[in-house]
Amino acid sequence: MGDNKEVLTSIQKKAGVFYPVLTPNMKGLEGAINAGAEEVALFTAVTESFNLKNTNCSTEESLARAKQVLKKALDQKSRVRGYLSCVLGCPYEGNVNPEKVALMAKELYDAGCYEISLGDTIGVGTAGSMATMLEHVLKVVPAEAVAVHCHDTYGQALANILKALEYGIRVVDSSVAGLGGCPYAPGAKGNVATEDVVYMLHGMGFKTGVDLDALIETGQWISEQINRPTSSRAGAALMVARQRKLDLAAAAKLEANASKL
Repeated sequence: MGDNKEVLTSIQKKAGVFYPVLTPNMKGLEGAINAGAEEVALFTAVTESFNLKNTNCSTEESLARAKQVLKKALDQKSRVRGYLSCVLGCPYEGNVNPEKVALMAKELYDAGCYEISLGDTIGVGTAGSMATMLEHVLKVVPAEAVAVHCHDTYGQALANILKALEYGIRVVDSSVAGLGGCPYAPGAKGNVATEDVVYMLHGMGFKTGVDLDALIETGQWISEQINRPTSSRAGAALMVARQRKLDLAAAAKLEANASKL
């Protein structure tokens, strides 16, 4: 995150769009505020083992640090979003108790986070476990303050998002071309591809405000920049379809020109 300031101060910002900066500690928060961030994000995990691996502290200590950053950010009039990792499974402890997820989500919400993003960090969740977890969380945090963050390790991300939609969740984290991952979650794939989520939502009649064609082009571009294929199934398929359409049009034009000779 060493180039956070450069990124935040270089991008062309659009009115009405927030650009949250991940702030794991007080130093990160100070840097974000100095760079002009209006929204910050903090995080903790449900399990002891993951917190120890990821931030070298216990769950209790991690939550206390998060609340310290949260209070300071709120004092600075910043919006604060909370991330809760390993809500459907932990790479070190396995299954996670949904009651504990609900308890920690409530603590972050009560402390002042306007929204809590529930992260299936290693992508082991299913529609069934997503439903069970949400039933617990939504008893203590309103649906409008909950988001889901689904990694696609087992190909279950879209199914889990669809289940979350059924529970009234309307905010979904995703990443262009499915980029991402976590060094402390062995084997985990990146976050669900934004292209796949938008394609599904548009097919369901949801208005996302996202230009799918431009999104796919962006996914293709960043994949080329880092020399790896896109992880978006919809993006890859629609790029092939687009290229085929162009090839057919070119072939038809050549045939028409030849017939004039």
